[in-house]
Amino acid sequence: MSTSDDATVTRTRSRDGTRIGYWTSGSGPPIVLVHGVLADHSRWDALRPHLEPAYTVHAMDRRGRGASGDAPDYAAEREFEDVATVVDATAEASGGPVAVYGHSAGASFALGAATLTSNIGRLVLYEPAVNTFDLLPDGLLERLDTLLAQDEPATVVEVFAREVLHLTDEQVDAYRAQPSWPARVAAAHTLPRELRIPPQQLFDAGRAATVTAPTLLLEGQETPEGFKAALQAIEVALPDARRAVLDGQGHTADILAPELVAEHLFPFLRDPH
Repeated sequence: MSTSDDATVTRTRSRDGTRIGYWTSGSGPPIVLVHGVLADHSRWDALRPHLEPAYTVHAMDRRGRGASGDAPDYAAEREFEDVATVVDATAEASGGPVAVYGHSAGASFALGAATLTSNIGRLVLYEPAVNTFDLLPDGLLERLDTLLAQDEPATVVEVFAREVLHLTDEQVDAYRAQPSWPARVAAAHTLPRELRIPPQQLFDAGRAATVTAPTLLLEGQETPEGFKAALQAIEVALPDARRAVLDGQGHTADILAPELVAEHLFPFLRDPH
């Protein structure tokens, strides 16, 4: 597992008592990073170096992996509460609101957290996975269950990358070469439960309309249509949202082209309006 050499881990308790860990590095205004499925905080190793010179980065481990605990009862609301708990803890430590950046499922949970806390000053959502069922090939969940029962977690990750994210062979090879690959394999057991979350639990337009934080919606130019449709629905629901397209990228630009993502992040995070 890779992380910044000087990163320190802090653990806080979510509303159901589960311990949630987050890794802190860099200096400057705070930003909380929320990873998606098949990941832990090391998922941000490519992007973090671009952020650390200007921001204090708090990269959380979502429940069930890394420095975080887990609980037998699982629901999207618990994930919302976990993110809100980390946001509130880092806001208290910094003395003011924090920025939050979530990717895929992590973006969905970050959006849900924004309805539970007033401590989010800026919100960045990279292709929230709020319509997961629409993206899944028939029989995929059953195949993933079988692969996990056969102790083939790496195959679970590859199947998901190819059949849901529609990554090319070249992109899958790049995916495997990333330092975060072992953490993805280690998190494979959490994938089916997240993919089974009903869409209505992940996104409610009326609830999203209560979010006051200015929001940047990031979209890969080559990303699957299902993610684009979700972004459009979220953009309509949020009171203050804008979209940016990442040229030539798909669902994982913050791993494969982190400098491009940083170019979009910094102007938005620094905009006083």
